[in-house]
Amino acid sequence: MLASPVHATLSNQLPLDGLAWTDSSARQAAVLVALTAEDEPRVLLGRRAKHLALHPGEVAFPGGKREVEDHSPWATAKREAHEEVGITEEQVHPLGELSPLMTRHGYEVHPCIAAVPAQMELVMDAGEFDSLFYVPLVTFADHALFRLEEMSRGDHRRQVPHYTVEGDNIWGVTAAVLAQLANVAYDAGLTLERDWSIAP
Repeated sequence: MLASPVHATLSNQLPLDGLAWTDSSARQAAVLVALTAEDEPRVLLGRRAKHLALHPGEVAFPGGKREVEDHSPWATAKREAHEEVGITEEQVHPLGELSPLMTRHGYEVHPCIAAVPAQMELVMDAGEFDSLFYVPLVTFADHALFRLEEMSRGDHRRQVPHYTVEGDNIWGVTAAVLAQLANVAYDAGLTLERDWSIAP
């Protein structure tokens, strides 16, 4: 389901091993970065429900924690996407994977990048998201929308990526994934200034 040069570039540039989870001392999670199969792919995002304990109201990808039965990050990402937004396994066409990113809460998040149909009937779990929406992926190559903000956590200071898109502040791991994709797909040259393989 490679619908555009963007999909082809991502498929050619990103590794795709689909292997089992590797041992890690961190808690592990995976997200599905769903890109629509059309000339200018759009990325599916959602606003997390405000009652959630972690990241309430923030913009995020469908995804969640590894479960015992999940044999790989892709298994986790696809299961969570089906539970949260109704994407079926048959609709997910893997393009590649980004290296895992460590969150400020100590999760090792594995981004799984996939093409999905341009027209899908989404079924939102209101326990997870308040709303779902699409944004053209090319939006995240725009330097005018991107910034780094210094944030402190204890004695640690770090540069955290943010996007401002139509009034939404998209930040943290979600913004880092989008910036990395923009760098691969559009040679955007966005700088993250952090080693995302270690916790901040």
